[in-house]
Amino acid sequence: MTERPLVLVTAGTDHHPFHRLSDWVERWLADRGDTVRCVVQHGTSRPVRGAECHEMLPHGELRGLMEEAAVVVCQGGPGGITEARSAGRLPVVVPRTARLGEHVDDHQLRFTQVMAGHGRIALAASAEELAAHLDAALAEPGRYGVVPDDGRVPATTLLFGKLIGELVARPRGRARRG
Repeated sequence: MTERPLVLVTAGTDHHPFHRLSDWVERWLADRGDTVRCVVQHGTSRPVRGAECHEMLPHGELRGLMEEAAVVVCQGGPGGITEARSAGRLPVVVPRTARLGEHVDDHQLRFTQVMAGHGRIALAASAEELAAHLDAALAEPGRYGVVPDDGRVPATTLLFGKLIGELVARPRGRARRG
């Protein structure tokens, strides 16, 4: 028996639930039977039927799973993205949205669009896109591997994410004078 490929999913540590991601992964898994091993760090989101679920994993264990995984799926925060890239994985990213109560604002939408435009992530804006990325990653694992970042790029990505968050959080209406 061959070892099943690992699909790692992490919903992040934000206190807002991300049930949409759980739903999408669960639907995808329902068609796969026992052909994959799926580990989900779900945080405040509901666990995923058919997966090995953990509310939270220790950082070292999560990092080891990222390095072992055929594909890593994460929410649109810079932390998960940089961790996956530094583990040699092109992350499949599902951004949280404020409209669905998944976050306080839509900075993840903006951030992930920029990152996808630069080829730093594989963006999944629908259940169908997520399924297509997962299927492609299992069929051609090399497509979702990257040269691990050297530390400077992740730091820049984290700073960029922080700056985008601050920019989006600013009140609108009046021009700022410096």
